Amino acid sequence: MKPAKVLQHLALSCAVVVGLGCTPAFEVEETTIAEIHAAMEAGRLTARELVQAYLDRIEAYDKQGPFINSIITINPNALERARELDDALAVSGFVGPLHGIPVIVKDNYDTYDLPTTNGTLAFKNSIPPDDAYQVRKLREAGAIILAKSNLAEFASSGSFTVSSVLPGYTRNPYDPVRVTAGSSGGTAAAVAANFCTVGLGTDTGSSIRGPASHQALVGFRTTMGLTSRDGIAPLNMARDVGGPMARTVADAVAVLEAIVGYDPADPVTEASEGLVPDNYRQFLDSAGLVGARIGVLRQLFEVEDPLQEWEATYDENQDSTETEPREIHPEVLRLMNQAIADMEAAGAVIVDSVEIADLDEIRDEFPTIRRMRHDFEKYLQSRPEVPLKTLEEILESGDYHPFLRYGLNRNNDVEGAPEDHPEYQKYLDTQKRLQEAVLAAMDENEVDVLIYPTFNYPPRLIGDLNTPNGANSGSLSPPTGFPAFNVPMGYSFGELPAGLQLLGRPFSEPTLIKISYGYEQATQHRRPPERTPPLR
Repeated sequence: MKPAKVLQHLALSCAVVVGLGCTPAFEVEETTIAEIHAAMEAGRLTARELVQAYLDRIEAYDKQGPFINSIITINPNALERARELDDALAVSGFVGPLHGIPVIVKDNYDTYDLPTTNGTLAFKNSIPPDDAYQVRKLREAGAIILAKSNLAEFASSGSFTVSSVLPGYTRNPYDPVRVTAGSSGGTAAAVAANFCTVGLGTDTGSSIRGPASHQALVGFRTTMGLTSRDGIAPLNMARDVGGPMARTVADAVAVLEAIVGYDPADPVTEASEGLVPDNYRQFLDSAGLVGARIGVLRQLFEVEDPLQEWEATYDENQDSTETEPREIHPEVLRLMNQAIADMEAAGAVIVDSVEIADLDEIRDEFPTIRRMRHDFEKYLQSRPEVPLKTLEEILESGDYHPFLRYGLNRNNDVEGAPEDHPEYQKYLDTQKRLQEAVLAAMDENEVDVLIYPTFNYPPRLIGDLNTPNGANSGSLSPPTGFPAFNVPMGYSFGELPAGLQLLGRPFSEPTLIKISYGYEQATQHRRPPERTPPLR
């Protein structure tokens, strides 16, 4: 039993007394989908009890106590939906593989029964006509949409999580004076603090993997085209991907299985046809590291002269790039080197290191094509209930966070479709060149994945924009469309989470799952935040 669960077990009295014996209360903290379903089948837990337990934790910790501030909207019908699922279980069994599982969804996913704000005050009370594709698939699998989570408004920042619809920053439950990263920081904080079982985030440059790293979570950015973006408010459709955030690889896989596949509403998913296995859970192999060839990409985190080497990091607010020195904090380097040693001890073959030829030169050649206005206004056509139909009208309303004014105005100045941009073909050519360079490096070294720290630095203090961010997530996966997963790799200074990122070839999710699960099972780094303990 995990330490946090031992404390809870000692603190909680029996929930149901039967004669001289008793049935212990279900331990909601750090529980998994498999444990929940086993308890439901054994009659020890109902979906209604599970939902109420999470609601109690949200009440205790989100807007008081450590004030995580991760939730925008709680679903008022969650308990009633749970009761319906309990009735269905009694009659005919589980309705699907996510039966009764409470999910918190980033508030840029359309939900037919709850407002979808994209974090902006202008959309505070606007309820879409239908669900986003991924949300619909989760409901069909039996999941309960418990709440909508805070985000960096318009999914605009990978550095912190602040919006105009919810006053204040979302805080890191491991240390509430520190950032959650962004923009899916609300989902990450909620999952990490055990406000739900699993969550959904979106990732344009780093926004699933970054918050997952800062909150000791598993985060999947899948291959472009594996999952539909229909019904997700876009930032940049050339790079937007939605996907699971969870406390374990197995739970992230369970969500992935529900949301993958072809969707006519998102033509990019045509690429996935014939490439989706019958299921992904078959790749959950605790010996997944045995024989795996792991390429260490020190090119992204450790160079001989860090002040002379620079990396271009995708800035989701400006739809362009910013540069940072490729230095690494000693604590994160220690954790990274330990992760390499742990992988080797678990049977992996380590290739240290791999270098991608001309990486800086290629990435510098990407032209800046601002497509936020085009993509977002096209999305607004699917939201007939929203009174504002253009980015300019939103700017004129003033109902957005002042931090966004500069970026929104720059995007509003861009007219026309991205395909009409004079450098659009150069963008495609540069993307292909980067894809080929990454694959060539992997093939030459015969590696299954490339690994590097998700962040080269620990989580920054809220409001600190001067300390190096150290984000690596925008370097390879978004511009190539290749999949990249984050898994916990330990804690700097004993309490600040750090993440290991694994980059794979297109549609190599089975390989990434196998290696991620093998590493997770060998190290067991995940532990719950001390500031959101079990309720007594």
